[in-house]
Amino acid sequence: MTAESTRRTRPTLPAGGSHARNWRGLGGGFLLKLALMALVNALGVSVVLSAIAAESWIILAVSVVLLVAADVIYFTRRALPLKYLFPGLVFLLAFQVFTLGYTGYVAFTNYGTGHAGSQQQAVDAALIQAERRLDDSPSYPLAVVQRGDELGFAINDDGRLRVGTAEQPLRDAGALPDSSSAPASVPGWDVVPRALLLGDAELQEQVASLRVPISADANDGSLRTREGSTAAVYRSSLVWDEQAQTITDVDSGVVYTADPSTGNFVAADGSTLPTGWIVTVGFDNFLRAFTDQRYSVPLLQVTGWTFAFAALTVFTSFALGLFLAIVFNDERVRARRVLRTLFLFPYAFPAFMSALLWRGMLNSEFGIVNDLFFFGADINWLGDPWLARLAVIWVNLWLSFPYWFLVCLGALQSLPGETLEAATIDGAGPWRRFRSITLPLLLVSTAPLAIASFAFNFNNFTIIYMLTSGGPYFTGGAAQLGATDLLISAIYKISGVAGGTADYGLASALSIIVFLVIGAISALAFRQTRKLEEIQS
Repeated sequence: MTAESTRRTRPTLPAGGSHARNWRGLGGGFLLKLALMALVNALGVSVVLSAIAAESWIILAVSVVLLVAADVIYFTRRALPLKYLFPGLVFLLAFQVFTLGYTGYVAFTNYGTGHAGSQQQAVDAALIQAERRLDDSPSYPLAVVQRGDELGFAINDDGRLRVGTAEQPLRDAGALPDSSSAPASVPGWDVVPRALLLGDAELQEQVASLRVPISADANDGSLRTREGSTAAVYRSSLVWDEQAQTITDVDSGVVYTADPSTGNFVAADGSTLPTGWIVTVGFDNFLRAFTDQRYSVPLLQVTGWTFAFAALTVFTSFALGLFLAIVFNDERVRARRVLRTLFLFPYAFPAFMSALLWRGMLNSEFGIVNDLFFFGADINWLGDPWLARLAVIWVNLWLSFPYWFLVCLGALQSLPGETLEAATIDGAGPWRRFRSITLPLLLVSTAPLAIASFAFNFNNFTIIYMLTSGGPYFTGGAAQLGATDLLISAIYKISGVAGGTADYGLASALSIIVFLVIGAISALAFRQTRKLEEIQS
């Protein structure tokens, strides 16, 4: 066949065929990637807009950089490794680096109860707390009005319709036919029916907390309502002077001056208003943990108990698990598979349920431990400091020894039999073989796990919170710290998450200290475990 005939018989592609073939070559994978990246970009844009609205410029900058990086990485044919690494890096930044960085930031502030916002928010809160109804204020017939998600008040002021919101002071909206009844309709607004207001508890709370300024001057007061049908003018006994940075109590004449170093409004006699604002306090939180007697004394006892609890728990659970592993690794033990399974039950049971179960069994009044094992004696296991600590160690031993039983059993079965046989031939007895061969070889594989177990028990919040709640409590301390509190449960109480006074700054400072302590201990311990590897090599 000639070249000419070959050219004549070759099929001719239709117009645009190369483009169609290119689109078919893209396949469903490209379309799926396009859809996923569209979703990522939509989420990223929403985060950017939220950061702009909240004026969080650092979050805005990081979000823009990550969003641009994602588009560049996934829409280019280069940087193939980054296509797999980038999601993990983003999650690491969001859930580890950001959390640690924000904790560090809070540790250097006075963030907590009474210091939870900006200075302007503190001023608003102080003025609201000092609000009192004016003695000469009439009761205005009121209609609660709504426009979208915005609520407002419409009142009948001697035949004049006046409307306002929390952001917009009252303004005149025309005349009313009746000077004594609440407005039935308001131009541009929907009047909330009385039945709907009475039947919606959340709406009632919003209406009760709503304050509508009667003028642009906040010191003139604002409208408030108790029942949703009438409103009155309330005015704060405090007056804020933004230029002088003072709040004056018009009833007593006391002047409170803003102190930017502590974030409080302080009077000449040293008294302060209950509401302050967030400021940077440097290392004050770290110093307070060691110098403030309300915290330093109980925290010192808590720290000692934390180290003792973590060390004793690892030692006792490892020792018991190793002993049982040696026993049930012996082929002469009958039904050892069934017995091994039974020993795993505490490990399979949820820890918080086990702690609650033991809490009931150790109860001094009706617990079965006293009734069955101590002939009904009144032993206050959870009320005495030392007995409570002993109970915590015992319950945690019951929960954790199956883990070490499994680890040691697997490690024993992997030991080289030739080495043990050679030691036996050389005349080494069981104890000598265990001390010189078995234990050192076991430590090579179990020492890193023991370090991890120490770090876990150092922060074992569940067993403490569910079994003793940290009690019995110390007297004269702060945050209700107790004899069985670990540092992690003490931080939880100081943070005020469970109620009471919150001190996030001090809690964050203690969290950083715990992080540094665990990191230092782990680093030193891992360096020591390298020496054990020389035995195996």
